[in-house]
Amino acid sequence: MALIVLFSNDEAYALKSYNRLVDEKSPYLLQHKDNPIHWYPWGEEALAAAQRENKPIFLSIGYSTCHWCHVLEKESFEDEEVAALLNKAFICIKVDREEHPDVDQFYMNVVQAMTGNGGWPLTVVMTPEKIPVFGGTYFPRNELMKILGLISSAWIEQPEKIKEVGDTVRKFIEAEDRVSTQSVTLDEKLLKDFYKKSLISYDEDNGGFGLAPKFPPTMKMRLLLRIAQRTGDQHAIKMVQTTLVNMGRGGIYDHLGGGFHRYSTDPVWLVPHFEKMLYDQAALATVYLEAYQVTKNPMFESVARGILDYVLTDMTGPQGGFYSAEDADSEGEEGTFYVWADAELKKILTLADYQLAYKIFGVTSGGNFEESGKNILHLQKKNSWKVHERIEVKNLKKKLLKVRGKRERPFKDDKVLTAWNGLMISAMAKAAQVLKDSKYLIAAQKSASFLKTKLYEKGKLARRYRTGEAKFTASLDDYAYLIQGLVDLYESDFDEQWLSWASGLQKMQDELFWDKDAGGYFFSEEEGSLLPGRNKMFEDNARPNSNAVSALNLLKLYNFTLHKPYREKAKTIFSMAGDMMNRIHNAFAQMFIALDFYLDRSKEVVVVGPKQSHEKESILEMLRDEFLPNKTVGYIPPDAKSSFPVFENKTTAEGHTLVYVCENNVCKYPTEEIAKARELVKDNKRYPLN
Repeated sequence: MALIVLFSNDEAYALKSYNRLVDEKSPYLLQHKDNPIHWYPWGEEALAAAQRENKPIFLSIGYSTCHWCHVLEKESFEDEEVAALLNKAFICIKVDREEHPDVDQFYMNVVQAMTGNGGWPLTVVMTPEKIPVFGGTYFPRNELMKILGLISSAWIEQPEKIKEVGDTVRKFIEAEDRVSTQSVTLDEKLLKDFYKKSLISYDEDNGGFGLAPKFPPTMKMRLLLRIAQRTGDQHAIKMVQTTLVNMGRGGIYDHLGGGFHRYSTDPVWLVPHFEKMLYDQAALATVYLEAYQVTKNPMFESVARGILDYVLTDMTGPQGGFYSAEDADSEGEEGTFYVWADAELKKILTLADYQLAYKIFGVTSGGNFEESGKNILHLQKKNSWKVHERIEVKNLKKKLLKVRGKRERPFKDDKVLTAWNGLMISAMAKAAQVLKDSKYLIAAQKSASFLKTKLYEKGKLARRYRTGEAKFTASLDDYAYLIQGLVDLYESDFDEQWLSWASGLQKMQDELFWDKDAGGYFFSEEEGSLLPGRNKMFEDNARPNSNAVSALNLLKLYNFTLHKPYREKAKTIFSMAGDMMNRIHNAFAQMFIALDFYLDRSKEVVVVGPKQSHEKESILEMLRDEFLPNKTVGYIPPDAKSSFPVFENKTTAEGHTLVYVCENNVCKYPTEEIAKARELVKDNKRYPLN
């Protein structure tokens, strides 16, 4: 850098070609800070350089725990020849998809439209105007070199062809935000059709849907539980039970440390892709909790606790924020941290313990993990889940966990994301309700307080916090997921600060993201966005769709506020998504969950009574023990003041506890009797599946 002062500003700038990721906080970007490539982070500096130098942009999107991102880096981004070509012919931008979900979603949509496929690492070549002309995912080094050479030559020698491709893509981008508004009747037929389509792809033997690879179908299972609850169909419950049992017994579940791996590479849930994501833990804990409410299967309680305790032990920061992910790789290989060689087990265990591992966890001399000869622990089908509770099995697990703890641990991405924390706040709050365990409530409260202190300023959220820095504009999912979490947290501790904050965030979300012309929420803000367009999405991906989550949030907030525009906005979202829901059922499970709430006679339940009251606690316990998804619950002590209209005129005699069960602000006669309250809350709109 000392040489720079010898030249003019322009000449100095020309020499200032270096990898700028060294100044970033993202663990993913920092993994690439020593690459010989002159990486820029996403931002105006990089885009201005492309305009000034008239170079195409090489955009690489990934995340810190992505296995194939690591492979691409080692093969190509650490290679001097690849770097020389990229540095000469391109402006290179590296993006952490978890810090910039708007950038990731925008270019993923385009690449999927161009190629029919998507995934990470996401590789895009685009014009200085940010219009893609080439896209794909992982490319081996030699193939990548060939592609880059052809594009760099075409950029100079065939600019008209580049422009032609860019114009085609630009038209696609302009059309993307125009959602079909064909009229579809919003009724139970949509839910019936979803159920019938689910039967076609359901795996009767192993649970789940379709062939390998198998991702845990969390949103679909939650919807099936709601369909069963309103139709009485037991097969829908059986589908969920079979799936959850097989997943919990399989290698996709970490039987020693708790928590789930990303997905299964086979149909039987045995061999996972080993990374652990926070949002998966939140989604899986939630569906296991709901299934426990429906079935009272103790396995589901055990697995839910295993997931949440893993998060508390390994994925929670000292100030209460939840970390993002753990890698699949350690010691340069995927799964090394989690698998066991037969010889190692014989060395560290007594003969009795080894025989127990052989009997319970399917250990064999040949192993079951690819060609490594190592074993993925799983509960064999001949053993019931109860063996987990046997003292000798618990002791065996403790021994193995202690040995595993001395291994090189997979990389942990310790950034705190607002959206993903919102999902985990929701899961922890629900666990506090269902399992009656205060440690989960405390964890939810601490995370919410952390977000409010560190990632919330002047009514707006930030996206990411790490090492003392809150940064990046929040996207729709940050608002939607956090509002959901805050409503669930309020229903756990009845502290109105959470409900008030959720209401304030909803007003800000409406201001920043609502499409005032056509309706629905854009994924990114308009002001300050560097993207050439704004996405408006309605289908789920690995996480629930944020328009769908928002629809349910709006309906629940309407129950507390009686603010009619909330209900109208939710109805608009359903109308916009209706045509797609009618045609492509599988991608809209979260929207169907929200629609089920809308179509049902959803209940506004208000409990009024002394804070220290056996009757009050008994009524709340009933409301939490049973699976009653289409309700909101509020509590207020006698003579207390509230800013929420749902509590107006809700009173009780001194020392008594009354339950008000209302529908659309029309209340049944209040009752003190638990049995009567249960009857009123369960009085829902039923429909047959045939």
